[in-house]
Amino acid sequence: MSYRPKIVITDDEPRMIDSLKILLGDKGYDIETFQSGHDTLNYVGTNDCDLVLMDVMMPGMTGFEALSLMQKQHPEVTVILMTGQASIDSAVRALRGGAYDYLCKPFEYDELIKKVDNALSHRMLSKEKTLISHQLQSTEARYQYLVHNSPDIIFTIGPQNEFIFITDKIGSCYGVKSRDLMGRDFTSIVHTQDVNKVREYFEEVRLGGVVKDLLELRLRCAQCGHNGTPCAGPHSLMEIKAVPMFNGKPSEESGSPSEIYGIIRDVTQRHRDEEEKKALEDQLRQAQKMEAIGTLAGGIAHDFNNLLMGIQGNISLLLMRCDPAHPYYDRLKKIEKHIENGSKLTSQLLGYARKGRYEVKPVDLNRILEETVQTFGRVKKDIRFYFNLAPDLDPVEADTSQIEQVLMNLFLNAADAMPGGGDITITTSTVNHIHIKSLTHDPKPGRYVLMSIRDTGVGMDEKTRERIFEPFFTTKEMGRGTGLGLASVYGIIKGHNGYIAVESEVSTGTTFHLFLPASERKIQDPPPGGTELILKGCETILLVDDEEGILEIGRSMIETLGYQVMTARSGEEALDLYATHKDRIDLVLLDMIMPGMNGGKVYDRFKSINPGINVLLISGYSIDGEAKKILARGCNGFMQKPFKIEALSRKIRDVLGTPSM
Repeated sequence: MSYRPKIVITDDEPRMIDSLKILLGDKGYDIETFQSGHDTLNYVGTNDCDLVLMDVMMPGMTGFEALSLMQKQHPEVTVILMTGQASIDSAVRALRGGAYDYLCKPFEYDELIKKVDNALSHRMLSKEKTLISHQLQSTEARYQYLVHNSPDIIFTIGPQNEFIFITDKIGSCYGVKSRDLMGRDFTSIVHTQDVNKVREYFEEVRLGGVVKDLLELRLRCAQCGHNGTPCAGPHSLMEIKAVPMFNGKPSEESGSPSEIYGIIRDVTQRHRDEEEKKALEDQLRQAQKMEAIGTLAGGIAHDFNNLLMGIQGNISLLLMRCDPAHPYYDRLKKIEKHIENGSKLTSQLLGYARKGRYEVKPVDLNRILEETVQTFGRVKKDIRFYFNLAPDLDPVEADTSQIEQVLMNLFLNAADAMPGGGDITITTSTVNHIHIKSLTHDPKPGRYVLMSIRDTGVGMDEKTRERIFEPFFTTKEMGRGTGLGLASVYGIIKGHNGYIAVESEVSTGTTFHLFLPASERKIQDPPPGGTELILKGCETILLVDDEEGILEIGRSMIETLGYQVMTARSGEEALDLYATHKDRIDLVLLDMIMPGMNGGKVYDRFKSINPGINVLLISGYSIDGEAKKILARGCNGFMQKPFKIEALSRKIRDVLGTPSM
């Protein structure tokens, strides 16, 4: 439905009102009539009105008086004054008072229609103008709100790089209000070292050449000197994007660029996040690399222990048949000593691979420290030790021999860094997980025992620190080190669910921080030492191993102890033999690592055949890991290769009971 203009006719003569209604009636207007200025003002105050046709001479309130009030109260209303006493003065007074036009009675129809149409057109244009003005004001207000509440700094600079506009956000970054920057050079807020590149950037923008999308810069802060000297504190890192403006327009058709419009974004936190992400990625790669090397090291140690087992078995058999007075006896004992040294080397490899824990129990770390320092001090008398040990230190769940190996390796590493002697300070305390920082992984919540070992040696640079835990990495000359000491330290601590951190710089010494989970269990007294006696028997033993050499020497060792021996080279063959001869077989010596069916699966199958079966696990790996799980399922014991015949004899009798000589 089309819009119907609303017209108010005001005249104190009813005949005039009727005449005007007739003349305007066929134009489709909504017409209201009143006979006084008061009534017209009241109506206009509460109703929309496009045009008022009002007589000048009326009792009570003249048309001029009503016009004056209407202009004050409702200036948007269009008014045409009418009078039968026209004069130039009255016409001028009407127009100056705000009337749109002036009609002299009597008037012609065409004149009336023309002036009414013009007045209504003026009213419609005025409405549209008002609407557009309100829209522009709303848009401007919205624009101002968005601009000044933007997280970025928005700016415009003139031909001399002077500020024409900049948002209030600059205050939080630079410490000055935006209005105080007007007319100042853009580089007045830029860090001194970045001024030249900012100027070059703006020059490239003005020339329209190839401009990098974004430019990184630093802003001066409130603490920087007024002469441009930057302060020593950190400065926020910003990113700027700018485009040329041609007489206020982005189009090049408007001539040479007169202004530059740009945005400055604070990217300090983003850079910190990216650096932190990169650091975490580097740590993850390092952890993955260490894990992969650890797997390789563990496999090498396992195979090497099998080789040592073959040598040790033969030496044990020869020593049993060799009189101590024989000239070969000492040589055999020396070979056995070399086997022990080789076993220690594989123990370090297994320690790095986190497969080197043997007998884990609650221990007093302070006691282990004092005993290990006493032993080390006998051979390194030029090293002075200082202690700061917590008297109420919590116990830790650890294997004593492995912790001793960790300490020895750290002491040796410190001694190598102090060729002329020096000091080692050892500190222990009980801490919370929140004290563990700069580690590969976030620590598990709980209490930890912290052991810090600080030396006064030559220290390390960053490149060396990044590699010290890698197997076979060493800074010593050829022949002086294996590169396994710190690698095994890393593996043993990780294998004990602990954490390790290093602080070191060249010429300032090195500090190792070791964190081990605290234990709630009480420390038990150590068991009495064993004996070197060889215990024999006459039962039947099934030996299961996938290596022919181990089966051969194992059979000889077991037969030397007086037992009947059956052998199997695989889990499947062992199960078949046991199913056939289970009534004869008293004990199974079962290798852990075999192709096809491993020791764990074979053990479970044995138990399904005979729940009361006696099984003794043997492996080139340590008791930790899968072996521990099998022991928890009821297995009778474990022996790590290489082992001597004396140890084997005692272990067999421990399982079978009642030894016989």
